Parts: sequence; structure tokens; C-alpha cells
Amino acid sequence: MANGYSQGECPVARALDVIGEKWSLLVLRDLFRKGPLRFQQLEEGLGGVAPNTLSARLKTLEQSGMIATRLYESHPPRYEYFLTDKGKALGPVLKALHNWGERYG
Repeated sequence: MANGYSQGECPVARALDVIGEKWSLLVLRDLFRKGPLRFQQLEEGLGGVAPNTLSARLKTLEQSGMIATRLYESHPPRYEYFLTDKGKALGPVLKALHNWGERYG
């Protein structure tokens, strides 16, 4: 605990618990760039993500309050995903990752 934080108290560790997985960050990226998206649109845009993995990441992001859903078709029920204010607050972080990737990636 040389930095003053235990693992559970560290803000970076807590943030990574929610967004520290590749597909989660890429879902957030696409929602920032393209606005509300449906499952199929996300799946197509992410190219290579397994549907069960995408579903799990969306559930985690929704449970953490980063994204929310809105019904767009009732029979059968279908939803689109959009960023909440909490999710939108990651905009500067994603921009910094983008810039770092362009420079060093």
C-alpha cells in the first residue's frame, strides 16, 4: 500500500473493474462516435466479438450505470443502447487513449 490505497480503494482499479476489458472500451467508443446503437449494429461494428461476450459486456456496462437501454420495438422486445451521463464522462479518457494509440500504437 505504498501509494496510500488498498486494491479495493484505488480509483484506477475500481475504474478498470468496469471498463478495463477491450470490448467494453470499444462498445463505449462506438456509442460515443455513433450515438445510440442496437445490439446487431454494435456486433457488426466491433467485428470479431462473440455475441455472448458482447451481451455480457453490455450487461456489465448497464449495471455499472455507464449505458442504458431504450425499447425501440415491442414485438419482440428490442432495445438500443446509449451512454448515460456517467458514460459520457469517459469521453476525455477515450480521446486520450485514441491520441496515445495514434502516437505510440
